[in-house]
Amino acid sequence: MSDKIPAWNIVHKLEKGYLLGAVNCVAALSILFFGYDQGMMSGVNNAKDYIDLMGFGYTEMVDGWPTAVVTNSLLQGGIVSVYYLGTLCGALLGGWIGDRIGRVKSIAVGAAWAILGASLQCSAQNHDWMICGSGLTETARFINGIGTGILNAIVPVWATETAEHTSRGQFIAIEFTLNIFGVVLAYWLEFGLSFIDGGASPIRWRFPIAFQIIFLLILFGAVWFFPESPRWLVKVGREDEARYILGRLRGNEGNDRIRADAEFHDILNIAELEKTMSHSNSYLSMLFGYKSGDLHLGRRVQLVIWLQILQEWVGIAGVTVYAPTIFSIAGFNSMKSQWISGLNNVFYMFATLICVFTLDRIGRRWTLYWGSIVQGIAMFLAGGFSRLAINANDAGDTSHAASYGAAAASMIFIFTSTFGATWLTVPWLYPAEIFPLAVRARGNAWGVVGWSIGNGWLTLLCPVMFDAIGEKTLYIFGISNVITLPMVWAFYPESNQRTLEDMDLLFAANTPWVWDAERTFARLKAENPGLVQSSSRKNSAVDPEIGKSLATEVAVSANQAKNDDEATGAEHVDRS
Repeated sequence: MSDKIPAWNIVHKLEKGYLLGAVNCVAALSILFFGYDQGMMSGVNNAKDYIDLMGFGYTEMVDGWPTAVVTNSLLQGGIVSVYYLGTLCGALLGGWIGDRIGRVKSIAVGAAWAILGASLQCSAQNHDWMICGSGLTETARFINGIGTGILNAIVPVWATETAEHTSRGQFIAIEFTLNIFGVVLAYWLEFGLSFIDGGASPIRWRFPIAFQIIFLLILFGAVWFFPESPRWLVKVGREDEARYILGRLRGNEGNDRIRADAEFHDILNIAELEKTMSHSNSYLSMLFGYKSGDLHLGRRVQLVIWLQILQEWVGIAGVTVYAPTIFSIAGFNSMKSQWISGLNNVFYMFATLICVFTLDRIGRRWTLYWGSIVQGIAMFLAGGFSRLAINANDAGDTSHAASYGAAAASMIFIFTSTFGATWLTVPWLYPAEIFPLAVRARGNAWGVVGWSIGNGWLTLLCPVMFDAIGEKTLYIFGISNVITLPMVWAFYPESNQRTLEDMDLLFAANTPWVWDAERTFARLKAENPGLVQSSSRKNSAVDPEIGKSLATEVAVSANQAKNDDEATGAEHVDRS
């Protein structure tokens, strides 16, 4: 037992699958909060007391149910979208502090920020309080967003750095089922609260905002009992702690110990090699590709940012946050619109499981292809059926209006389910795959930045677009899906079934085109057969920064000194 790790840390009590499962539970709690916080505002925006207090509209009785009428859509969208400005700043902050104070402490910092933001939000008295914090230098929504951004940048890194390589891909897909479960939980909680005092009670929006504090308090209190990432510990020179934690995660007997030793030696080798890297790791250098050479970090940053922006513009930001508005346009009353939106989220959640079984079989590009095609068709048809429903209502033909409205709702269901099976996961997985090891956490932070830009931009514009052009907004989403097809085809090389070390070869081309990337990749593989020996990497370890085989280097030393300890490390690989 390492005496440098506090006695209350569960690493002393649990090991192997139990310890890894516990770590994943804490990561899942953060992801659940993320989904809950993301979906919460759809119900809040329809609460009478909230609308009156914020001053962006009013409610009127339609079919015996209070229905929101927005008179200042810019203010409504601004209150929601300032949160995404916070997640943008929080992601960059999270990537920075995560490399300095560790993953566990960074998660605690993110939870504390989010608790403060949620507390300010649920006690808001007007829109100045909600946006400007009633004189505070930071805003309530902005502070909450910072906390979410920190967690989104750090939690996936902590989870993947502790998990075995065989479980990482599946976990990334499964975690988004938990994310959408958070959305479902928030929506149905708010739907149930809407029946209190006919939807006029302040509890309809204050309680859901405050409810997320429970998740955050548990996360903040629990994470201190969990082990730090062994890779970060090696990076800062705390090797004894790292080896102990890795042994508890992998096992300390028989083959488990051999595997843990091999993985630990690989971590040491890579950490030592990274100290000799000459390229800059700063955010600004990464964004513009300064001093990155053939690593082309700037290109990779642009790819992950725009992939996340495109993820929102295919339509999910509008469908998730403003689904009741979409169904209202389709001819449903307020009560039915909210009920159908909640049911849509349930289908959305179960559809995410499809990606668990298909993503590694058909690849990232084909997953995005079929998603864009189905989503685009669904958006165009949803817009068309919505217009027909509106025209039928205006003509007094309620029978046809109901039929067209049901057809529009079906298209929204198809869109959301398809998105959950395709575009939901890939834009979060791709950033974790394509960056070199030394900057992989910061690269992931750039992905969160792109998500923040896409969400904030579209959340601000959605109410304005729906107010100005109505159902034609859905056509814009349809067009966006069409645009993604040539973009993915031309700029996003396939990462499926390629090792993380392959990525530097895949992005070694001097042009951004996929065909040049594939041609250069094939040429480098042929010219350097020992560079990356196999996808399984059972007998090789490759430096992800320079693409040079560590096994080759260590094997030379082993031939010169057969009893050298590094020979053992050369026969095993870090499959991460």
